[in-house]
Amino acid sequence: MEDRVLITGAAGFIGSHLCDKFIEKGYRVVGVDNLITGSLKNIQHLFKLPNFEFYHHDITSFIHIKGPIKYILHFASPASPIDYLKIPIQTLKVGSIGTYNLLGLAKEKGARILVASTSEIYGDPLVHPQTEEYHGNVDTLGPRGVYDEAKRFMESITMAYHRFHNVDTRIVRIFNTYGPRMRINDGRVIPAFIAQALKKEKFSLYGDGMQTRSFCYIDDQVEGIYKLLMSDYIYPVNMGNPEEITIRQLAEEIAFLAQHKCEVVTKPMPKGDPSRRKPDILKATELLHWFPLTTRAEGLKKTYDYFKKQLEEELITTEPRDFSSYNKF
Repeated sequence: MEDRVLITGAAGFIGSHLCDKFIEKGYRVVGVDNLITGSLKNIQHLFKLPNFEFYHHDITSFIHIKGPIKYILHFASPASPIDYLKIPIQTLKVGSIGTYNLLGLAKEKGARILVASTSEIYGDPLVHPQTEEYHGNVDTLGPRGVYDEAKRFMESITMAYHRFHNVDTRIVRIFNTYGPRMRINDGRVIPAFIAQALKKEKFSLYGDGMQTRSFCYIDDQVEGIYKLLMSDYIYPVNMGNPEEITIRQLAEEIAFLAQHKCEVVTKPMPKGDPSRRKPDILKATELLHWFPLTTRAEGLKKTYDYFKKQLEEELITTEPRDFSSYNKF
């Protein structure tokens, strides 16, 4: 029997691509998702495969999987501000209680576990670019604190289980990642700009648009995560594309791609929004021999074509999701 891999957040953006990756590598994949922000359409192509199984489950509740598990990849979490600002308690719970449950499962199964942290743990950084040794500039009481602190706790409890229970752990700090299967209405900048370009609307630009980000295409991100999982390195590793651009420049590139006039509507900067974001990926390069290979022009073209096709076939909705039922607990 093939080795089994448990992937939480399996119906989400990165999680669904990880399912594809491990299926291609010959593993049996067990996907888990409560579908708050994930979508079954991201993994529907896998349901016919004998080496894929899916469970609709919230990992903040007790989780038990029958049989051996070799690897666990914890990617269950809201990942965009529009989501975690609407479901702040669920965001905190999945990063804390959910991680606790999965570390317990890893301990029980003798499995290696990789947890998905984020560049958001650096907050609005005072160090540029951000290295793994930088401890961040985070507002614990601000609206984004629910996501930042959930991930910081995730890292802490993961290292505690490694040191105290000898659980085999890995930590990836994911910087801005984009590509097919993102939700067009999740509030992240690339799908938002593509949606506005497709609908011939003006681009929504927060502040003066001179804040920077570094965007990594999904295929490169997944390859880096896989290499980290298979490595012997237990401490956090930044995973992202170090090519830094302004948000205004991004709007211009997407406008050019869509043959759309780059007109903007300026809006106030959200509280706590980082002014600069760029990963130092020296560790990933030296330890994992990993570096992103997809150019932004290639990645944006693939992402734009995906959303254009989906909208033409009416397979995605631009309506916001109703999270009311998840705010009761």
